[in-house]
Amino acid sequence: MTTDQIILFTLFAAVFALLIWGRYRYDIVAFSALMIGVVLGVVPTKDAFAGFGHPATLVVALVLVVSAGLVRSGAVFLITRTLVDSSRSLGGHIALMGGVGGVLSAFMNNVAALALLMPVDVQTARKAGRVAGLSLMPLSFCTILGGMVTLIGTPPNIIIASIREDALGEPFKMFDFAPVGGVTALAGLAFVALIGWRLIPKSGDGAGEDTSTLGNYIAELTLPEGNKHLGKTLADLEEIAEKSDVAIMGLVRGGKRLFGTQRKGELQPGDALVLEAAPDALDEFRAALALDYSDERRQELLSDASEGLTLVEVVVPETARINGKSAARIGLSWRQRTILMGISRRGKRIRNQVRKTQVQTGDILLLLVPADQVSEVTEWLGCLPLADRGLAVTDDKKTWLAIGLFAAAVVAASVGLIYLPIALGLVVIAYVLTKILPVQELYDHIEWPVVVLLGSMIPLGAALETSGGTELIAGALVGLTEGMPAWAILTVLMVVTMTLSDVLNNTATTIVAAPVGLQMATSLDVNPDPFLMAVAIAASAAFLTPIGHKNNTLILGPGGYKFGDYWRMGLPLEILVVAVSIPAILVFWPL
Repeated sequence: MTTDQIILFTLFAAVFALLIWGRYRYDIVAFSALMIGVVLGVVPTKDAFAGFGHPATLVVALVLVVSAGLVRSGAVFLITRTLVDSSRSLGGHIALMGGVGGVLSAFMNNVAALALLMPVDVQTARKAGRVAGLSLMPLSFCTILGGMVTLIGTPPNIIIASIREDALGEPFKMFDFAPVGGVTALAGLAFVALIGWRLIPKSGDGAGEDTSTLGNYIAELTLPEGNKHLGKTLADLEEIAEKSDVAIMGLVRGGKRLFGTQRKGELQPGDALVLEAAPDALDEFRAALALDYSDERRQELLSDASEGLTLVEVVVPETARINGKSAARIGLSWRQRTILMGISRRGKRIRNQVRKTQVQTGDILLLLVPADQVSEVTEWLGCLPLADRGLAVTDDKKTWLAIGLFAAAVVAASVGLIYLPIALGLVVIAYVLTKILPVQELYDHIEWPVVVLLGSMIPLGAALETSGGTELIAGALVGLTEGMPAWAILTVLMVVTMTLSDVLNNTATTIVAAPVGLQMATSLDVNPDPFLMAVAIAASAAFLTPIGHKNNTLILGPGGYKFGDYWRMGLPLEILVVAVSIPAILVFWPL
């Protein structure tokens, strides 16, 4: 081995060891390794930051922004609120949620898909009286499987496509992964839904506890003119309310609270529903019924907000301007274009209209505020903001616009009309211009540690290949598999890649394993595409541990799992992935 190869292998070994140890965050580890590589001369100075402008890095960042736009537009609520039913059997629930998660993660980042569906799954489990740990792991695995189907579903596919472009002059297209990834995902989903969930330990301490820290508010939402639910009764809305985890407390008409038989009358324009719910459930219910935040006059004030709206939680100290007064009395809506959405008062009932209720010290207020005036409104009220819980306001009037823009970009990229990063960049611009995604939130949804990881590992991977390091690894694997049939060679490559991915970040694994696969194909003088596909599937199939894939890490706490719980369903699933994908690769991507 040359000196450069020794240095690079040492750097990669140190990175892998530190990632497994977990003491330091993966982006810091990767960036430190890159800087050391530059200082030692194994990474050219001119290429040190080339990874941050690499198409793979840009696509990962853009997909996360587009995913956020789909959430803010209500596209995800449109799916989940029509499908999820807490009375469904556990097996049926897992099959349905797994299918939804798989489809979503094929067209958006699979981490984002899980983040969207996980609260729905936890709420459904609570309503059904079962622990969430029985369904969260299947949901996580299904979103990982779904990401294998398209180019943008998971970072390994994006990286593989870019590596193919560098090596062969043309990247994989959007649906090139679909034949192998689709067959593998369908087989995996069937296993998880029928058998896999039964292998999960059922005795985890705290499994399935409601991890939400959001308190419930008493709030009001108004029925506007032309709403399709006019003429119905409150009882007719109970089913939708239950699905959204909202309790309907009553009705306000003409400024007066209606009680008794009057609540059974037909709903009229301007009626305000009195609700008890957490902020995210309140927003889902509002989007489902196309309700307004307030009466027509206050709704018009809100519509003037140039940078969109956001939900803010504040606590009322004794010195606050609003303490001892109501929102109506201090003119909150017309002075600050802000609506008091709800009041949380230590579990006590609120009998008056929310905006006419006298606020007390210690109350927590849920405010709907123009996104560019949050600090000014909070300061004017004299209240203290609570920690940001990531609350968002769904703009359900733009649901189909958001879906249409994204679908157009996917189709255009799929047929080769436009380069995928450019297509996604145009979607992001369109989302900002149409106010689907507030401009001040644009960078909040990018997972910067992942960007730093990719930007750091790509130059290191390129240096390893340039130095001949990947050729050494490939030579060792070729020697190990000498005389074996093609399926056995691909199996060895998949097992090695899958093992690395179970203990390392899957993007780091891909950056190392893909050039090795290419070199193996060159040594054997065969088509390199089967080897790249094998790496793509194997790098994504991290099911044995909570650290191999971020989705598995996300469910660790909410599911009440232990480190050793994952392999029980994960090991047979990984064996199934290898058994199904190898024949599919040889059929769709022959050597």
